[in-house]
Amino acid sequence: MVRTIFLTVILMLSILPSAVHAQEKFIIVQSTTSTQNSGLFDYILPKFTAKTGIEVRVVAVGTGQAIKNARNGDGDVLLVHAKPAEEKFVAEGWGVKRYDVMYNDFIIVGPPNDPAGISGLKDAVVALKKIAASKSAFASRGDDSGTNKKEKSLWKAANIDAEKDSGKWYRELGSGMGATLNTGVGMRAYVMSDRATWTKFANKGDYKIMVEGDDRLFNQYGVMLVSGKKHPRVKSHLGQQFIDWLVGRAGQAAIGSYKLNGKQLFTPNAG
Repeated sequence: MVRTIFLTVILMLSILPSAVHAQEKFIIVQSTTSTQNSGLFDYILPKFTAKTGIEVRVVAVGTGQAIKNARNGDGDVLLVHAKPAEEKFVAEGWGVKRYDVMYNDFIIVGPPNDPAGISGLKDAVVALKKIAASKSAFASRGDDSGTNKKEKSLWKAANIDAEKDSGKWYRELGSGMGATLNTGVGMRAYVMSDRATWTKFANKGDYKIMVEGDDRLFNQYGVMLVSGKKHPRVKSHLGQQFIDWLVGRAGQAAIGSYKLNGKQLFTPNAG
């Protein structure tokens, strides 16, 4: 009887490490709301997990917050869309190396009555000048996301301090892309969105794309492994496996094959 109990305990102890290891075979990816709201992760992550057995848990927030979270060690991989901020993250030692992953573009959407008269413009800066001059409602994410960073850079290019009119025609919402679109449509305001989230967005109503095609609306996404030197608990091996897959042939093919209503939402461009 004692021998049986002893052997059972030995067996359980031998199994326990592998069971714990299996439970820990996941990574946390700090990413943007656009990759989540667009449905991209729902499409590509099961393919990665099926190939590797590694579960990917996504924290979808604005790019600024995602970078802060990664800087705090609250993730293994960072996937966002604000290249200067990403390069700074790596240069300061918080990330190991930055890789291009994919791109799409930003657009400005608005109501059909188009109070600022911007429909059909291909110059985003001119469009913002017309919105400000007419004091037409503009709903900004106001959350330091990649989209918000891009929007601010365009206001700066237009020599307009939109934030001084915050709470008037310029509304800073502090919300994700989907929520900002919902609120913007409700208040009949112009909104700048990434194209993927707009394509997936189900509450468009009578809203239309007003401005597109400006080179300044280019939207590049990058991926980085969080530094294990800064944060020893980072799962560097598993995280790098995800990055290698994402920028490799299989991941790039998965990104390129993700379509909605026949439209490709992201163009892979890892080089």
